[in-house]
Amino acid sequence: MDMAPFDRELDLRLPEALACVQRGAFDTARYEKSCQIEAEIQGERKRGTLWAQREGHFPLDVLTCDGRIAALYDNERNYIGLLVREGYETMTPQAAFSDPLLSKGNRGMKKLGGFMVPMRDGVCLATNVFLPADYRDGERLPTVLVRTCYGKDSAKQFFVFTHYGYAVAAQDTRGREESEGCWQPIVNEMDDGDDTLDWISGQSWSDGRVGMIGASYLAIVQWAAAASGNPHLKALISMVTGGVPIFDFPHRGGVLSPGTIAWAFAMRKKSYCPRDMLRKDWSQILRTRPIRDIPKKGIGEDIPFWDEWMGHEFYDEYWHRANWMMRQHQIDVPSLYISGWYDDVGGGTMQMWDMNRRNGRRNQKIVIGAWKHKMNVSRDIHGICYGADSLRYDLFPLYLRWYDRHLKGIPNHIEDAPPVEYYIIGEGAWRNADDWPPPETKMHPLYLQSGGNANTSLGDGMLSWQRPERACEDCFAFDPQNPAPFLIDVSENECMVPENYRDVELRQDVLVYTSAPLEQELVIAGEPVAVLYAASDAKDTDWVVRLTDVDEMGNSIRMCDGIVRARFRKSFIEPKLLLPGEVVRYEIPLTWIAGRFQKGHRLRVEVGSGADYSVFPNPNTGHLMADETEWVIANQTVYSGGMHPSHILIPVFQEGPNN
Repeated sequence: MDMAPFDRELDLRLPEALACVQRGAFDTARYEKSCQIEAEIQGERKRGTLWAQREGHFPLDVLTCDGRIAALYDNERNYIGLLVREGYETMTPQAAFSDPLLSKGNRGMKKLGGFMVPMRDGVCLATNVFLPADYRDGERLPTVLVRTCYGKDSAKQFFVFTHYGYAVAAQDTRGREESEGCWQPIVNEMDDGDDTLDWISGQSWSDGRVGMIGASYLAIVQWAAAASGNPHLKALISMVTGGVPIFDFPHRGGVLSPGTIAWAFAMRKKSYCPRDMLRKDWSQILRTRPIRDIPKKGIGEDIPFWDEWMGHEFYDEYWHRANWMMRQHQIDVPSLYISGWYDDVGGGTMQMWDMNRRNGRRNQKIVIGAWKHKMNVSRDIHGICYGADSLRYDLFPLYLRWYDRHLKGIPNHIEDAPPVEYYIIGEGAWRNADDWPPPETKMHPLYLQSGGNANTSLGDGMLSWQRPERACEDCFAFDPQNPAPFLIDVSENECMVPENYRDVELRQDVLVYTSAPLEQELVIAGEPVAVLYAASDAKDTDWVVRLTDVDEMGNSIRMCDGIVRARFRKSFIEPKLLLPGEVVRYEIPLTWIAGRFQKGHRLRVEVGSGADYSVFPNPNTGHLMADETEWVIANQTVYSGGMHPSHILIPVFQEGPNN
């Protein structure tokens, strides 16, 4: 047996892997046949079977051939750990590395040293540099830069690029680990990224070309650096990125997210402490008012950056420093986006993709899977299985091709491949497109209508492709002390998972509109948009719209949703309170999605004002949230038909809607 050059902590899985090999079999109850693979093995054409593990994180997949185990695949998010029987390499993802236009991974790695890199204000950031083991003085290399708030040693998964002829620089962001300065999430990353790029370009081992890589906050810092316009930044690999402040991080649509306080607990010290997010009392802690005091209640101490956030509830100069969208004219970098339907595609990835598409930027490519924030690590999310093909084995070769093309100039024609790859939920397959949303889709309005009693899934709310002529009103009371939940586990730190909202839809404060059973399959792909006509007797309130897929058993699985805080309906910069009773037209973008609704299933739209655990409930008073301790019950009215045709625009992929 031989292992591929990615030596991740496969040692943690070796006992299980070797046990499979020694007994020559595996537990087929946990697996399903994925596909047949043909390859030439020692001069003979052979066929193997790939078995995909259905459940669990980091599945251990099995390749069988000739009546025995030929290889084990350990999916590690960005690459595959392989244990391969000698001679069977061409039947595995290792075959991708035989491409003559791909850098060869035979150079090894050595640490050049640790450096304190000076920023323009004199603060120094701790940075480790790694080079190929066979590096010789005078050689100049392109560099892969990883800037992280989680400790630069956590970036070791990317050190493997040294094997392929790249330098790698891993840096602790300001105020983290060994770096100097004050930890203020996102506000310093533009200047610090700019200064770090300049430092790298001035080193004797650098050829002046830098690519950045990383997920989540490690992607945020990439866009911040790109907004500096630094000429040395030549390529980005942006994974599950957050967006600009107020719009996406640490808020969602202008509303501070409770998931952010869990992250704040883990980030309050210089070193990341994920165990501080693991609690059983989140529901109690998140009821603390004012929300400014949540850290004292939860961990018995203040968190300086949380206190700063409390002083900047609206968009102001503090957030402006971190808003790279304000410098979008300077962002023109070849960018590879990796994301999932159940993560940030309604926030950061959507925002960045749309920005570059709007500005006509070239060399943009996106891959979107049926994944959550911990992308490409499992085929099931909260008990819902998305199929054997939902995981990708080819991400690392894709990353390498991207850098080879844009940092080394290797003519590997990656720019000729389809710029969009996306996974269709319910179809279990990947599709390509020339753009996102796919040009083949067309927006169709799906209208809300009822007899005035759409409360709960037992009510009379309906969806129709035909605009209803009769006007109708549906009413409910929104109590901030008892908001409808957004079904997530705060400790899991996954904020957009697909859950079954069947029980939530039995609440009186949730309006439910359901289509007739589909007479044929319906495929959608793009960004649904809710157009809602609604009124409230409160000065401020929230509106939440969710699209679900309802099966024959009545299970209602979240596909996507959107939220708007009424005061931000026009602008985050100039919030405007409501006039009680005023009918307001809201346009609420839902998160991106691609899915196949099966024949016999029904589409469902929920409308409410609560999304507990996703956002802090609006107290409806119109006052600032940070120090508010009072609340009022808001009486809400949603209008449909007639002059106020509330509807949701659905990006339909097939010929037309099912009438």
